[in-house]
Amino acid sequence: MLLNPCRSLTTPRSTISVLTETLKLSNGNPIPRIGFGTWLLKEGDECYNAVAQALRLGYRHIDTARAYNNEASVGRAVRDSGIAREETYVTSTLPAEAKDFDKALEEFETTMNEVGLDYLDLYLIHAPWPWDEVGKDCREENRQIWKAMEQFLASGRVKAIGVSNFDPDDLDSLLPACMAKPMVNQIHWFIGLDPSDTVAKCAAHEIVVEAYSPFAHGLIMNHPEIAHIAVRYNVSAPQPCIRYLLQRAQWCCPRRPRPRTSSRTRNSTSRSPLPT
Repeated sequence: MLLNPCRSLTTPRSTISVLTETLKLSNGNPIPRIGFGTWLLKEGDECYNAVAQALRLGYRHIDTARAYNNEASVGRAVRDSGIAREETYVTSTLPAEAKDFDKALEEFETTMNEVGLDYLDLYLIHAPWPWDEVGKDCREENRQIWKAMEQFLASGRVKAIGVSNFDPDDLDSLLPACMAKPMVNQIHWFIGLDPSDTVAKCAAHEIVVEAYSPFAHGLIMNHPEIAHIAVRYNVSAPQPCIRYLLQRAQWCCPRRPRPRTSSRTRNSTSRSPLPT
């Protein structure tokens, strides 16, 4: 059984409250528990319109990355939204290929120029190794890069720093070199994938876990057990996927390529009844 549909049900909560519900990072800063991911959204109108719509629907946390090549559109949509900057939360990510101190500085400045905001709420190392060399031993390089991340944090241009796709061994290598330890680890997590070792390591060091790709890049949406749960509770298929992760991770970042699906994902956090 992937999910227990017999757990107690909650009454509906307002969509806005779900999307703006926060938790605290180890430095005391709040972070919204639901994010809007922008992977696969093309720079220009596609990304701008999707982010603008997400903000109108009530999302306040927008997740981008240098590797997505859409930071400019994300920043423009945030600036044009009419929402006070302190009421939005923007995450971006250092490219996985930037594995030396100077390259990290260069990529960060590119991100800040592209996004056009005075600061980022969260900045992450995208992966412990370059994407074209998955598994490569970059432990020493990551320790050097972390010094740059701490410099960004000290400057005030970044409010929180963290990592992505780091497993327990990666964290064990990095943590002894940290003056400021990672506040977030963004990991691939969906129903059927068990990252419990990484989650336990993060909990031991007060690192908040974010689950990205909760729909397994769409592959899980047609799983017969997910479909059964959705029908039984009269909800859309994304709803149990997100609820499952909010019960186990500390925050969740669905990534949808089409603007129309942002409302469906939003509804998946608010429609009743909810398996809890």
